[in-house]
Amino acid sequence: MRYVIDPLHSDVEFKIKHLMISSVRGRFNSFQATMNSHKEDFSDAEIECFIDVGSIYTGITDRDNHLRSPDFFDVENHPKIHFKSKAIVVEDDEYKVLGDFTIKGITHPIALIGSYNGCDVDHYGQMKYGFELTGKIKRSDWALDFNIAGGRNTLMIGDDVRLDISIQMVKEEA
Repeated sequence: MRYVIDPLHSDVEFKIKHLMISSVRGRFNSFQATMNSHKEDFSDAEIECFIDVGSIYTGITDRDNHLRSPDFFDVENHPKIHFKSKAIVVEDDEYKVLGDFTIKGITHPIALIGSYNGCDVDHYGQMKYGFELTGKIKRSDWALDFNIAGGRNTLMIGDDVRLDISIQMVKEEA
């Protein structure tokens, strides 16, 4: 069975340290994902996701534009982030989704930890399937290494980026 993401009820968010004393949150407002699975618990799922980098949103226009620039994501040359799963490991109720994550043409493996939250029918009669995933990456692994010094001999931007993903999938109509 093939499933597609319901972008109206899904979020792809991140959090990163600023001046190493607080966190800045952001999100991507445009993304597409598909999942192929033949098992009821989705333990055999094959997942692919494309994130439109230009849709980054942190609530501050100047910061968002800087993140789109060559200092960071270089949206003009690398408009998409890509994730493709390689395996899913299920232990008790915890899912570990292993896959390749590509940013700026650089690919590294990542692991996302999460859960399948069940399913329910929405008010349009569509069966929706809910998932929550979290992960952590080092932005420097993908050449997202722009930084400047803070006032107390720290860096302005942390290297660790926390990913928080909440998605609903719907079975694709044949």
